[in-house]
Amino acid sequence: MDMKNGREVWLENLRDERDGAALYEGLAQLEKDPVRAAELARLAEAERRHAETWERKLERSGTVVRLDGPSARIRAILWMARHLGVRRVLPLVAEAELADAAKYARQGAEAAQLAREEEKHKDTLAKLGGADTGSAAERIVSREPWHKGGRSGSVRAAVFGMNDGVVSNLSLVLGVAGAGVEPQTILITGVAGLLAGAFSMASGEYISVASQRDLLSRQIELERRELAEAPQEEAAELAFIYQRKGLSPEQAVTTARELLKNPEAALDTLVREELGLDPSDLGSPVGAAVSSFLTFAFGAVLPILPFIWLRGASAVGVAAGLSLALLLSVGGLLGYLSGTGPLRSAARMAGLASIAAGVTYAIGLLFGATAS
Repeated sequence: MDMKNGREVWLENLRDERDGAALYEGLAQLEKDPVRAAELARLAEAERRHAETWERKLERSGTVVRLDGPSARIRAILWMARHLGVRRVLPLVAEAELADAAKYARQGAEAAQLAREEEKHKDTLAKLGGADTGSAAERIVSREPWHKGGRSGSVRAAVFGMNDGVVSNLSLVLGVAGAGVEPQTILITGVAGLLAGAFSMASGEYISVASQRDLLSRQIELERRELAEAPQEEAAELAFIYQRKGLSPEQAVTTARELLKNPEAALDTLVREELGLDPSDLGSPVGAAVSSFLTFAFGAVLPILPFIWLRGASAVGVAAGLSLALLLSVGGLLGYLSGTGPLRSAARMAGLASIAAGVTYAIGLLFGATAS
């Protein structure tokens, strides 16, 4: 690597690390749980140390570094965390850490050590997001089998609802259009597919989230009962959790005892750490159902619109174009926010839809020719 290319790589690394520090600092400020906030703050400090590595290299090369504040991507993720909750955005952040680890692994040399640290950051984020495998939570779950964990919500329902709406109704409409039926029949079929799919998605999402909410509410009540009936055992569990987070045995026991003086605070911590839940955010069945209905309907209406004004191959082409444009946009946005690359994410989402629509259109052509 020549000096010019080296400086460009170092500058990109510095920009990414400063973005990471700003992101974790922002998430730490938004996180309500003090233990989780402290963990995020430690990640921010690690990102600042990584940034200093590249700052020193750039200074030695005589490069003057002038970088603006956090990128638009970081500001977008923090906006989502502020309005949707920190846990909601952690999967996006974890994917970005994995991408950084792969980038540093490719660079080699001093970047290899940073790659290993970025992988550890991803593991930390997975634990903060509730996937605490091999840790305190796993051992407690094995002893208290009613712990299940997990969350649901309207954001996930919105994304999948829109994608399902576009793919299913585009495939349905193109399949019918390929058979050569009248435009009015295509419109009726598309509207029927929209309503049937939207109501199906909404009812399924409502039942799913409501059932999960009931289960999780029961788990919280069981935890509350255990805290009241066996406080010493719960204190031991809290101490064990804090030891796994880096406190000494003495500090962990002291912290657990202090926390138990406030039963509601102790319950909140146990629920977050054992169940991987945010007690204030168990998911709204109505919100998930409405979001799923509206986003499915929004996606499903696009393939129908061209058939109102156009006919034949023109209508088919415009319907496919509108649908793929939406999928490319959403896929690109998800890839951008996760840091895994907009093009790859957009191509994957649009590519799968193209296959589904192409197959059904071909089948429609085949059946239309057979009927003729």
